[in-house]
Amino acid sequence: MKYLARTTDSRPLLGDDEGFVPLSSAAPDVASVREALPLAASGRLPDTDAAPADRIDRRHVQFGPPLERFGKLWGIGLNYAEHAGDLDEQRPDEPASFLKPTSAVTGPGGPIQLPPADQSDGVTAEAELAVLIGRECRNVAEDEVDDVVAGYLPIIDMTAEDVLQRNPRFLTRAKSFDSFLVVGPTIAVPDEPPRLEDVTVRTIVNETVAAENEVRNMLFPPREIVSFHSDVMTLQPGDLFSTGTPGAEPIEPGDRVRATVETIGDVDAPVVR
Repeated sequence: MKYLARTTDSRPLLGDDEGFVPLSSAAPDVASVREALPLAASGRLPDTDAAPADRIDRRHVQFGPPLERFGKLWGIGLNYAEHAGDLDEQRPDEPASFLKPTSAVTGPGGPIQLPPADQSDGVTAEAELAVLIGRECRNVAEDEVDDVVAGYLPIIDMTAEDVLQRNPRFLTRAKSFDSFLVVGPTIAVPDEPPRLEDVTVRTIVNETVAAENEVRNMLFPPREIVSFHSDVMTLQPGDLFSTGTPGAEPIEPGDRVRATVETIGDVDAPVVR
């Protein structure tokens, strides 16, 4: 597994399980993580061993968001049958997708900033596996999706549930408050197409597992989600798909939320108001 990342002062990094080096030391012609996304999608990301630089242990790296700016931010609702049942919602026949604004993004460590209580006093947090697009594409078949995906990362998605419950047409507003999408510190770039079916996603609040499930139990698996939406619009490097949560948990100021995605990574953030 390789990793792409950025420090809090915007230095792009390339890493593996042993640590990180400056991206430019391994790929002198690549100036940013965004420029590296097509290489990651095509399997041409250089090895960290090739860099004439000493690795830095990830424990000594202060990570910022892995991209300076993401593209389209897609979310998929009700994608685990068990979660849909918990909400007394009918299983959708097609991906129940929505878009979030880029202003909702905050980096690893957050914080998750709850809106004023008079706007919402019922926010939930949801761990999800996210898929990051690496190459511009349109009408991609499911068996070709791996050729356009740069990598994967854990995210924490938030919903103002009390806003949404007033009217389902308020979904965009309920999902769009600042800091309502915490992105993981690294983009995991597998050396070969991953077996995502075996991956477990966990929503953890204050060190207690609030919800967990395996990707195999999604109604619409990640590759199908990407293929489906590529028939709707052109996908571009930096577009992100949050593939759905195994379960949401109410959060309050003082809580700490963590999303754990097996083999991909984790991200956590404190909750403040």
